[in-house]
Amino acid sequence: MKTLIIVTHPDIEHSMINKRWIEELSKYPDKFTIHELYKEYPHGNIDIKKEQELVESHDNLIFQFPLFNFSSPPLLKKWLDDVLVHGWAYGRERGDKLKGRKISLAVSAGIQKEDYQPDGKYYYTLEQILAPFKVLFQFYCHSDYRPFFVFYGAEKIPGEEYASTTEEIEKSVKDYLNFISGI
Repeated sequence: MKTLIIVTHPDIEHSMINKRWIEELSKYPDKFTIHELYKEYPHGNIDIKKEQELVESHDNLIFQFPLFNFSSPPLLKKWLDDVLVHGWAYGRERGDKLKGRKISLAVSAGIQKEDYQPDGKYYYTLEQILAPFKVLFQFYCHSDYRPFFVFYGAEKIPGEEYASTTEEIEKSVKDYLNFISGI
Protein backbone atom coordinates (compact mmCIF):
# COMPACT_ATOMS: atom_id res chain seq x y z
CA MET A 1 0.00 0.00 0.00
CA LYS A 2 1.03 3.59 -0.56
CA THR A 3 1.94 6.44 1.75
CA LEU A 4 -0.70 9.10 2.25
CA ILE A 5 0.76 12.61 2.31
CA ILE A 6 -1.75 14.95 3.96
CA VAL A 7 -0.67 18.42 2.88
CA THR A 8 -2.05 21.37 4.78
CA HIS A 9 -0.81 24.67 3.40
CA PRO A 10 -3.18 27.66 3.34
CA ASP A 11 -1.41 29.28 0.36
CA ILE A 12 0.29 26.49 -1.58
CA GLU A 13 0.58 28.51 -4.79
CA HIS A 14 2.99 30.92 -3.07
CA SER A 15 4.90 28.24 -1.20
CA MET A 16 8.53 27.63 -2.00
CA ILE A 17 9.11 24.44 -0.04
CA ASN A 18 5.80 22.60 0.28
CA LYS A 19 4.87 23.27 -3.32
CA ARG A 20 8.23 21.94 -4.53
CA TRP A 21 7.87 18.84 -2.33
CA ILE A 22 4.43 18.17 -3.83
CA GLU A 23 5.76 18.59 -7.36
CA GLU A 24 8.40 15.94 -6.70
CA LEU A 25 6.10 13.53 -4.85
CA SER A 26 3.62 13.77 -7.74
CA LYS A 27 6.16 12.02 -9.95
CA TYR A 28 5.59 8.81 -7.96
CA PRO A 29 1.82 8.15 -7.97
CA ASP A 30 2.45 4.45 -7.38
CA LYS A 31 4.12 5.27 -4.03
CA PHE A 32 2.35 8.40 -2.76
CA THR A 33 -1.17 9.74 -2.54
CA ILE A 34 -1.06 13.51 -2.14
CA HIS A 35 -4.10 14.85 -0.33
CA GLU A 36 -4.24 18.65 -0.08
CA LEU A 37 -6.70 19.64 2.63
CA TYR A 38 -7.09 23.30 1.63
CA LYS A 39 -7.91 22.29 -1.95
CA GLU A 40 -10.26 19.51 -0.84
CA TYR A 41 -12.00 21.56 1.85
CA PRO A 42 -11.72 25.28 1.02
CA HIS A 43 -14.59 26.05 3.39
CA GLY A 44 -13.39 23.72 6.14
CA ASN A 45 -16.32 21.27 5.90
CA ILE A 46 -14.49 17.98 6.30
CA ASP A 47 -16.06 14.74 5.09
CA ILE A 48 -15.09 12.61 8.08
CA LYS A 49 -16.08 9.22 6.66
CA LYS A 50 -14.20 9.93 3.40
CA GLU A 51 -11.09 10.97 5.32
CA GLN A 52 -11.19 7.92 7.57
CA GLU A 53 -11.54 5.61 4.56
CA LEU A 54 -8.61 7.36 2.88
CA VAL A 55 -6.44 6.87 5.96
CA GLU A 56 -7.47 3.22 6.25
CA SER A 57 -6.48 2.57 2.63
CA HIS A 58 -2.83 3.56 3.27
CA ASP A 59 -0.08 2.01 5.38
CA ASN A 60 1.85 5.15 6.24
CA LEU A 61 0.80 8.74 6.91
CA ILE A 62 2.85 11.88 6.54
CA PHE A 63 1.39 15.20 7.67
CA GLN A 64 3.13 17.89 5.61
CA PHE A 65 2.68 21.53 6.58
CA PRO A 66 4.44 24.82 7.23
CA LEU A 67 4.92 25.73 10.86
CA PHE A 68 2.19 28.27 11.43
CA ASN A 69 2.40 30.42 14.56
CA PHE A 70 4.46 27.65 16.18
CA SER A 71 1.82 25.05 15.40
CA SER A 72 0.03 23.57 12.41
CA PRO A 73 -2.26 25.51 10.06
CA PRO A 74 -5.81 25.70 11.44
CA LEU A 75 -7.34 23.26 8.93
CA LEU A 76 -4.97 20.50 10.05
CA LYS A 77 -6.01 21.03 13.67
CA LYS A 78 -9.66 20.84 12.61
CA TRP A 79 -8.93 17.69 10.59
CA LEU A 80 -7.27 16.06 13.60
CA ASP A 81 -10.19 17.00 15.86
CA ASP A 82 -12.89 15.92 13.39
CA VAL A 83 -11.36 12.77 11.89
CA LEU A 84 -9.44 11.24 14.79
CA VAL A 85 -12.44 10.43 16.95
CA HIS A 86 -13.03 8.05 19.83
CA GLY A 87 -13.99 4.61 18.60
CA TRP A 88 -12.00 5.05 15.39
CA ALA A 89 -8.55 6.51 16.13
CA TYR A 90 -8.44 5.71 19.85
CA GLY A 91 -10.50 4.08 22.55
CA ARG A 92 -10.49 0.80 24.41
CA GLU A 93 -12.80 -1.26 22.24
CA ARG A 94 -12.77 -0.18 18.59
CA GLY A 95 -10.41 2.78 18.42
CA ASP A 96 -7.58 1.03 16.68
CA LYS A 97 -7.44 2.42 13.14
CA LEU A 98 -4.12 4.18 13.76
CA LYS A 99 -2.64 1.52 16.03
CA GLY A 100 0.79 0.50 14.74
CA ARG A 101 0.44 2.66 11.62
CA LYS A 102 3.62 4.55 10.72
CA ILE A 103 3.03 8.29 11.07
CA SER A 104 5.38 11.23 10.71
CA LEU A 105 5.48 14.95 10.03
CA ALA A 106 7.21 16.91 7.28
CA VAL A 107 7.49 20.52 8.38
CA SER A 108 8.80 23.65 6.76
CA ALA A 109 9.91 26.19 9.33
CA GLY A 110 10.56 29.72 8.16
CA ILE A 111 12.82 30.35 11.10
CA GLN A 112 16.47 29.31 11.26
CA LYS A 113 17.43 26.17 13.18
CA GLU A 114 19.58 28.06 15.67
CA ASP A 115 16.52 30.05 16.75
CA TYR A 116 14.86 26.77 17.83
CA GLN A 117 17.25 26.08 20.69
CA PRO A 118 17.08 26.60 24.45
CA ASP A 119 19.59 29.44 24.03
CA GLY A 120 18.04 30.64 20.75
CA LYS A 121 15.56 33.36 19.94
CA TYR A 122 12.49 31.22 20.77
CA TYR A 123 13.93 29.11 23.65
CA TYR A 124 12.37 25.82 22.52
CA THR A 125 13.46 23.15 20.09
CA LEU A 126 11.21 22.21 17.22
CA GLU A 127 10.91 18.77 18.83
CA GLN A 128 9.44 20.46 21.92
CA ILE A 129 7.08 22.61 19.84
CA LEU A 130 5.83 19.55 17.92
CA ALA A 131 5.47 17.40 21.07
CA PRO A 132 1.62 17.48 20.95
CA PHE A 133 1.75 15.47 17.71
CA LYS A 134 3.92 12.83 19.34
CA VAL A 135 1.60 12.63 22.34
CA LEU A 136 -1.47 12.33 20.07
CA PHE A 137 -0.12 9.76 17.67
CA GLN A 138 2.26 7.69 19.79
CA PHE A 139 0.66 7.67 23.21
CA TYR A 140 -3.02 8.34 22.53
CA CYS A 141 -3.59 6.57 19.19
CA HIS A 142 -0.78 3.99 19.68
CA SER A 143 0.68 4.66 16.24
CA ASP A 144 4.25 3.97 15.25
CA TYR A 145 5.17 7.66 15.42
CA ARG A 146 8.45 8.37 13.64
CA PRO A 147 10.86 11.32 13.88
CA PHE A 148 9.84 14.29 11.78
CA PHE A 149 11.45 15.81 8.69
CA VAL A 150 12.12 19.54 8.71
CA PHE A 151 13.35 22.25 6.40
CA TYR A 152 14.54 25.32 8.33
CA GLY A 153 14.78 28.83 6.96
CA ALA A 154 12.16 28.65 4.24
CA GLU A 155 11.41 32.36 4.17
CA LYS A 156 13.32 35.59 3.89
CA ILE A 157 13.77 37.10 7.30
CA PRO A 158 12.68 40.75 7.43
CA GLY A 159 15.72 42.99 7.74
CA GLU A 160 18.16 40.17 6.99
CA GLU A 161 19.88 39.12 3.80
CA TYR A 162 19.19 35.39 4.09
CA ALA A 163 16.70 33.49 1.96
CA SER A 164 16.73 29.81 1.04
CA THR A 165 18.72 29.08 -2.09
CA THR A 166 17.58 26.90 -4.97
CA GLU A 167 20.32 24.43 -4.02
CA GLU A 168 19.05 24.20 -0.42
CA ILE A 169 15.50 23.66 -1.62
CA GLU A 170 16.50 20.99 -4.13
CA LYS A 171 18.59 19.23 -1.49
CA SER A 172 15.53 19.21 0.78
CA VAL A 173 13.53 17.52 -1.99
CA LYS A 174 16.05 14.67 -2.21
CA ASP A 175 16.33 14.45 1.56
CA TYR A 176 12.53 14.36 1.91
CA LEU A 177 12.22 11.49 -0.58
CA ASN A 178 14.94 9.58 1.27
CA PHE A 179 13.20 10.30 4.57
CA ILE A 180 9.86 8.95 3.33
CA SER A 181 11.55 5.87 1.87
CA GLY A 182 13.00 5.14 5.32
CA ILE A 183 9.66 5.14 7.10
